[in-house]
Order: sequence, then structure tokens, then C-alpha cells
Amino acid sequence: MAISHATTVVAIRCLQGVVMAGDRRATAGHLISHRTIEKVFPADHYSGVAIAGAAGPAMEMVRLFQLQLEHYEKVEGKALSLDGKANQLGMMVRNNLPAAMQGFAVVPLFAGYDTNREFGRLFQYDVTGGRYEEREYAVGGSGSLHAGTVIKLGYRPDADADEMIDLAVSALFRTAEEDSATGGPDLVRGIYPVVAVIGAEGFQRVADEEVETRFRDLLASLENQGGDSQ
Repeated sequence: MAISHATTVVAIRCLQGVVMAGDRRATAGHLISHRTIEKVFPADHYSGVAIAGAAGPAMEMVRLFQLQLEHYEKVEGKALSLDGKANQLGMMVRNNLPAAMQGFAVVPLFAGYDTNREFGRLFQYDVTGGRYEEREYAVGGSGSLHAGTVIKLGYRPDADADEMIDLAVSALFRTAEEDSATGGPDLVRGIYPVVAVIGAEGFQRVADEEVETRFRDLLASLENQGGDSQ
């Protein structure tokens, strides 16, 4: 039985908070099982989660996580702290360990705007639920090595969200060139990665039209440089 797996996701800190992005491809073995799957979701108003791993369990985990945060806020009258949210997600990943040992691993990225400290924060996890805060960027999925290299070379701690959106777009494009499980921009079908910015104004998804424009600008730049844009 072939299981759909979500692939490459990234999160990058910027002056306004955090940029999150994920490609749209899911694979089952060597087959493309879905071309339009979304991997970046709001967890609540000031945080988001990006999924990699077994797609079905991952999306179910996201829905449950969203409900838990909403329930806590209704009961307590205030939102859970960002550290509390990160810990809660880590516990959910840890509870999924028996399934992970059977091939249904879920390894998310979590990011948000810390309203107390007034800056963006991001976290990675392992399959045991281990939580690791990153200062600059985090990557996950089959293309994480390639995406991480592109981001590492282009990251600047003083960069704003606009620049980091372009960097995320470039990272996913370059990763799709090297990793068959990562989907690049599909200009024919109009399918582009999901990109979001999480800052003082909350979780805001970047419009598909803007993401398309940024990809077309990237392709034009590569063509002008004589680079490989295939």
C-alpha cells in the first residue's frame, strides 16, 4: 500500500517575524499522488505549522492541534504562549511515534510571532517529539538538504519579509530541480507553493498571484544570467 508523503517545507526568520513556505507535491513511492496539496497552515492567529511526512496523519495532526489551541483560548480566556504551543505540538509528534515506527512519520515545522518578545520564532522536531528552536531558518522533508543550502547562502538576519519570501521561493525552485519529490512552480496548471508571513498582524497567506509573479521574476532573472530554468 503506497502512502502519500508531503515533501519540502521551509521557515525563515525576518524582521517582521517568520516566512513559511511549502511546495504542493505529494508522492507515493515513485508516483506523484497529488499536485495541489497544501502543507502550510495557520495554527492560530499568531502561529503556523508546516507538514512533512505521511500526509494523512500529518493533516489530521494539524486539525487536532488547531482545535486544541482554540479550546484552550476559549476555556482560559487567553491564547497559549508560543512555547506552550511548541511543547503541545511536540507532545503530539511524540504520541505518533508508534505509527512513525511503522512508516507513518510526521515531522512538522512550527513558527510564530511571540507577542511577548515581539519577534518571530521557529521550531523543528524529530520523530520522537524532540523540540529544537532555530535562530535563522528551519527546513523539513525530502528536499531539506537542498533547500537548507540555498537558504543558508542567501540568509541575512536584517532582511525583511519581502526579501525572505523571494529566498523561500528560490529555495523551493532550486530544490525541485534536484529532488523529484518536491514540486516546482507549474506555470501551465497555475500551481505554486503556499507562502505565508507570520508577524505582529498575525498569520497572513501570500496571494497566489504574488507568488506567481515572484516565480516569473526568478525565471526571468535566471534566463538573463544564462542559468538553467528548466
